[in-house]
Amino acid sequence: MLKSIASSALVAAGLFAASSTFAQAADARGDWVRPNGASKIRISSCGGSLCGKLIWLREPRNDTQNPDAGKRSRPLVGVEIVQSMKPTSKTNQWKGKVYNAEDGKTYTGFIQLTSANKLKLEGCVMGGLICKGETWTRSK
Repeated sequence: MLKSIASSALVAAGLFAASSTFAQAADARGDWVRPNGASKIRISSCGGSLCGKLIWLREPRNDTQNPDAGKRSRPLVGVEIVQSMKPTSKTNQWKGKVYNAEDGKTYTGFIQLTSANKLKLEGCVMGGLICKGETWTRSK
């Protein structure tokens, strides 16, 4: 019986260590590609947060929908679209702001690393009641 308890404790400790290692190893930093392949975003550290800049567009264009008229002629490449993401209480999830260049609006946003190579991004309105998002793939 004692041997069985010791074996169970070792298995439980191993499972805990494995899950802790994944949580600690989870890193959203890197280059990510949108599902349609039309753009690439680089997530990096910015202070104690994560931020993401548009680093490549299949069809380069300007930030024509920006609410600030002075920014509408700037190229979209280099624009920070994932802003000030801080960890939430959920594992591998961050909350901050997401700039949508398609409509020129900034939304409450979440990013969540769902696997080593998949990052789910959501933009939300009404305090998070309505969210829309997509899953990005890590660029190789």
